Amino acid sequence: MRICVYCASSQHAHAEYRASAYRLGELLAEAGCTVVYGGGSAGSMGAVADGALARGGEVIGILPRFMADLEWGHPGLTRLELVEDMRERKHKLLAGSDAVIALPGGCGTLEELFEAITLKRLGLYFNPIVLLNTRGFYAPLDAFLRTAIDERFMNPEHAGMWQLVEHVEDVLPTIRATPRWHDNAREFAVVR
Repeated sequence: MRICVYCASSQHAHAEYRASAYRLGELLAEAGCTVVYGGGSAGSMGAVADGALARGGEVIGILPRFMADLEWGHPGLTRLELVEDMRERKHKLLAGSDAVIALPGGCGTLEELFEAITLKRLGLYFNPIVLLNTRGFYAPLDAFLRTAIDERFMNPEHAGMWQLVEHVEDVLPTIRATPRWHDNAREFAVVR
């Protein structure tokens, strides 16, 4: 499986986020998954890559050229692909992925996550999207999205576009248990 991981580069966030990211990398590599992520070396980005690499996993980084010029790239990846801009990066991260895992992060992580959810709603992405709720980080977002459903900005079916998991060990079982998104997703993309 090719797994897209959205994660942050902050080194100042609680150490539990980096520990969880490292463990996720280990588990993905042990399961034979290829990790595709933003290519950075710091924070949860570096941790997920380091965890996978420590277990002999394949790790592909997708990094905009300006970030490479700033030496933000991870030096030990299986492959580092340089792209022109953030839009191309997001496309390459998601294209061909069998699942998305969103670790806690800031505006960049949330932008990537919302694009994946939006594409799923529009019937352009069909695979699992898993939010790893380390330290309860994604609980408010999950509640907010459910409020958007309650307020009729999305349909009730849209609550199935993402799964929230509490523990890193639950990520792969959740991916495996999540069915492919509805082939007829466009029929209920617009609120009825």
